[in-house]
Amino acid sequence: MAMKLDSTNFDRVLATPDTPVLVDFWATWCGPCRMVAPVIEQLAADYEGRAIVGKVDVDECGDLAMRYGVMSIPTVIVFKNGKPVAQQVGAVGKGVYAAMLDKAL
Repeated sequence: MAMKLDSTNFDRVLATPDTPVLVDFWATWCGPCRMVAPVIEQLAADYEGRAIVGKVDVDECGDLAMRYGVMSIPTVIVFKNGKPVAQQVGAVGKGVYAAMLDKAL
């Protein structure tokens, strides 16, 4: 299951050494976000033990969305050693997100 990320745990999770972190910036009212949600959950299961998959609700954590310039949702960012290494805006298929993670592994 994807980890809920917020201001209290975001930086600590991103600091996990050598472990890619895929972050889905989303909101409950966003239709495309709801379409992507099952894909994100599937990735969390597929990459368990190799990567961290998390979700940030932009309505609850607007500060995190602003920090990374998230203007449209869903926005998925892959971080490695605390730094963004890949980003995808808009709903896409599982293969695109998996390729982003694979490249960061």
